[in-house]
Order: sequence, then C-alpha cells, then structure tokens
Amino acid sequence: MEPETKKIRVVVAMSGGVDSSTACALLHSQGYEVIGITLKLWTPRHWVEGEKVGSCCSPQDIGEAKIVCRQLGVPHYTYNMEERFKEKVVDQFVDSYLNGRTPNPCVSCNSFIKFDPLLKYAGALGAEYLATGHYARIIRENHFYLTKAKDQFKDQSYFLYMLNQAQLSRVLFPLGDYQKEEVREIARKYNLVNAEKKESQDICFLEGRDYREFIKEQTSQSLKKGAIQTQDGKILGEHLGLPFYTIGQREKLGVATGERLYVIDKDSKTNTLIVGKESENLKNECAIHSMNWCSDQIPNESVRALVKVRYRHKGALATINLLSAQEAKIVFDEDVSSITPGQSAVFYDDETVLGGGIIA
Repeated sequence: MEPETKKIRVVVAMSGGVDSSTACALLHSQGYEVIGITLKLWTPRHWVEGEKVGSCCSPQDIGEAKIVCRQLGVPHYTYNMEERFKEKVVDQFVDSYLNGRTPNPCVSCNSFIKFDPLLKYAGALGAEYLATGHYARIIRENHFYLTKAKDQFKDQSYFLYMLNQAQLSRVLFPLGDYQKEEVREIARKYNLVNAEKKESQDICFLEGRDYREFIKEQTSQSLKKGAIQTQDGKILGEHLGLPFYTIGQREKLGVATGERLYVIDKDSKTNTLIVGKESENLKNECAIHSMNWCSDQIPNESVRALVKVRYRHKGALATINLLSAQEAKIVFDEDVSSITPGQSAVFYDDETVLGGGIIA
C-alpha cells in the first residue's frame, strides 16, 4: 500500500530480531512515519542471575531494537506486558500440559498479547497501522484476506487465524512477499545491527530448556508416575507423569519393544499413558472449539477445506461440520496422524486462511 502525501503513521512491533527490524526498515524506506515498540513480556532467569543472554525480552534484544530505531532515526518505546503474558500465555501453557493438552503458546500470544493490545496502543499514538515481522500476506479487496507468505517454509499464517476483519484492516506484514534470505540481504543493505542474528527455534520463555523442566519449576503439583500400556492393556513400563508426554510423541518413552511406538492417548482418570504402533496414531476426525473465521462471516453449512492440525503439517482435505458458532467436527478424507488436543486446526482455501479453532 503506497503512502499518501501526508505520512501514514505505523507502529512496528520489534522483538530485536532481524525480521521485525527489517520490517521496520522497509516501511521507513517506503515513506511511512514509523514508531518502534518492543514488548517486555518475560524476565529471563539468567538476566536475574546477571548472565548475558539473547533470549526473549533480554536486555540484549531490547537494546538491539533500540539501536535499529536509532539507525533509522525513528522513535522506540518499550511496553511492559509481563503480567498479562504470564496469565494468558505462560500459565495457560503449564495448565494445558497439566490437564492433558499440548498448548500452542505462539497462537495464545498472538490472540491475547500482540495484536489486540498493540492495535489499541497504535491507536493511542495516532497510528493507522500496526506492522509485525510475521511471514504472511493480507489481500485487500472487498474483504481482507489473510494468505500464506511467498516463503512457504517460513509462512506463519497458521499462527494468525484468530485475526478478524477489523484487525486485518489495520495490520501490515511487510515481509510477506520476501524469501528469508532476501530479508537478510535487506537487513545487510541497511547495515542493521542484527542482520546476522540467528533465529530462535524454541518457545521464547523456555530459554532453551526442555518444557518438562519448565513445568516442574512452574507448578506445585506432584506429578505422579504411572503405567505405560498398549490399547489392549499390556503394561510396558512406567511414565514420569502424564504432562511430560504429548500425542504423537515417539521419543523418550522409556520403553523398548523392538518396534517404534507412539503416544496415542493419555488417560488422566487412571494416570495411564497409552502407546501403540504408527497405524494406531491415525484418526479421521476431531472436534474443535474456540473457532474464529477471518472473514467474520460464519458459514451456515458444512465447509470443505484443507486443514492443518499443526504448524508443519502439510494439510489434509476435510469437511468442517459446524455444531455452533464456536464448535465444529472435522472429518478428514483420509486418516491423519497425531491429532493433538490443545493444538490448532487451521482451515485453508488454497493459499487463503478461512479460520481455525482449538482441537478438543
């Protein structure tokens, strides 16, 4: 979207990484009036202990976002949302595992932390738009359509299905038409301080730890050991606590039978971890709740779509049968592996995100 004669003000959410910094540089070069903002979401444990780290919300990350804004000659602010992040993302993450679900904290963060509060913040600053470094695109026609990014490997539209029309109308994704390496080259062109910064592949607040260790730290509950057994009741070993396992998991099960086994269910009533062969990990349907349709128009009948049940899932054709505005039953044309409660099922029509919901 080309800016008008009067500069259009945009607030850019900046994590301190190369993607959001490049998004900021691109918008600035296109003539927008840019304001950078970094969310203070989590105090890293090593920060408290005085060690130098580059994890989520560390002084290094916030400092690099400020340096980029200084390089570009634009203002930068820090917005403390630690309390809300702890309640809506971290506590939900721990609670989900304790109750047998496998959460998706990136979806929770986008739903409760990044977009709604920052759009309000942008409005308070007189900005028309909020921009982020997500790899996704918005097509502006009669409606606002959320679509996949040009870089199919980096595409993050899966994590953004909760956005509605009002939000999509005020959001910009400057990186949607670029490949990751092109983004690196742009960062180098502008000599950004974090142009060569490595990407974090971990959940930010885990700080490189295994999620099991984090859950132990965050809960006072006693995690009881229990039986690992097959669907026909054969006991194979002992698990360390149901929250430490997820549907589809095939490593660190602590049992050896000569064949590859998968977690196929968790029975919280009997504290039993149920494992089975790959074929037993397949299902052809699931229920979902907390649905959102990006178009804001809830269909009044069944919908055919390609459904992704996790981020790296290539998607499977299915029929979405609506039970209410918030609930549906998804029936897949073919069996799908590792359909996991707590993860998101996201619906696509080719490249366009129709909506999604949480697997029940």
